[in-house]
Amino acid sequence: MESTPPSRPRGRGIYLLPNLFTTGGLFAGFYAIIAAAQGRFDVACIAVFIAAILDGLDGRVARLTNTQSEFGVQYDSLADLISFGLAPALVMYHWALSAMRLDGATLGKIGWIAAFLYAACAALRLARFNSQVHQVDKRWFIGLASPAAAGLVASFVWTCHAFGYSGAQLRYGALAVTVAAALLMVSRLRYFSFKGGPRNDRVPFLAIVAVLVVLIAIAIDPPTVLLAITATYALCGPAYWLYRKIRRGPPEVAP
Repeated sequence: MESTPPSRPRGRGIYLLPNLFTTGGLFAGFYAIIAAAQGRFDVACIAVFIAAILDGLDGRVARLTNTQSEFGVQYDSLADLISFGLAPALVMYHWALSAMRLDGATLGKIGWIAAFLYAACAALRLARFNSQVHQVDKRWFIGLASPAAAGLVASFVWTCHAFGYSGAQLRYGALAVTVAAALLMVSRLRYFSFKGGPRNDRVPFLAIVAVLVVLIAIAIDPPTVLLAITATYALCGPAYWLYRKIRRGPPEVAP
């Protein structure tokens, strides 16, 4: 009997479709850095939001096409670090934080340290999310998600730039927004994740109307409406923590 040759092991490939969306988000984040360095801050902020849209699509596409993989998870995390960590930090730095040096060498250092703090907190937030993805309630994010923090920073820059304010004029406000977004990412505050509800396609009719109203408002005035949405979501974490603390009441004193 002739012996059959041993079958050659199949090469390990990657799924193309979801990783294309991830690559598109990575490109948008990289382009935001280039545009900010050239002083085109409105284009840079739009690129950050495009990266956020593509980041939301790659996971859904992977689940719909059953093409999830460990490679895709790690690649998505690295792309998020560029798009929602480095890109917003450098956009804010080129727009306003670099102008901190106008008030002295020490404050100039505080400007770039604040930008680094944001990037480092984004990296810590992503690492914590990856290590606890199977241990936390999927209804909640622990800490402000990095795309939401990037949206807050980008919409702040975009809105101020659209109203004609320069970064040098608002450098202290930009410093406060950058540090607040960084600390919210690594906080233990809980944020609703919008993906822990019932597994069906039915939503209330008023939800469709609300989505249409929001989309129309964004089409009319994108930077202002996006800033209102991202700022409201960022404040939901501290507000929910305060609500739970008040509802729990003061601890009872043992007699």
